[in-house]
Amino acid sequence: MSRTKTTIHPFDLAAPGRVAPDFTLPDTHGTPVQLSALRGAPVLLVFFPFAFSRLCHQELTGLNEQLDTFAALDAAVVAISCDPLHSLRAWGDQEGFGLTLLSDFWPHGQVAEAYGAFDDEAGHAGRGSVLIDAGGAIAWSTLSPPGRTRSLTEHVDAVRALAAARVEEP
Repeated sequence: MSRTKTTIHPFDLAAPGRVAPDFTLPDTHGTPVQLSALRGAPVLLVFFPFAFSRLCHQELTGLNEQLDTFAALDAAVVAISCDPLHSLRAWGDQEGFGLTLLSDFWPHGQVAEAYGAFDDEAGHAGRGSVLIDAGGAIAWSTLSPPGRTRSLTEHVDAVRALAAARVEEP
């Protein structure tokens, strides 16, 4: 598959309001996880460049520490990188992560690309996050420039706002 050159800008990330592209990726044990099977509750997709890297460790540790908060808001957290599943499993086990790690290894970065979070020049996912509502539509997205972490507070606030909007619906 030939890719066109892409430079990541916040506007390239999947835009709110559009239907989230469905996908199936293996978790750290090779079990397929399909996004559409998670419908009925919000899903926070967190794309990250590399396992075993300092900034990814910092971000995913923060998200992992907030899993109870996300669970109380009925939201699943799914972290996705282009690393092979065995690397993700070793890293997840080493770090004691409770969040779901998925491998977008092959075809390389196809899901990250579908969400506008793949950096063709670097060959890996960027630091993009996408919140999908219970019906499968994108509710919120954010992208940090290379070398800068995302705000954990913004992630929690986005999930809280989505939960509050669900409560207010007639």
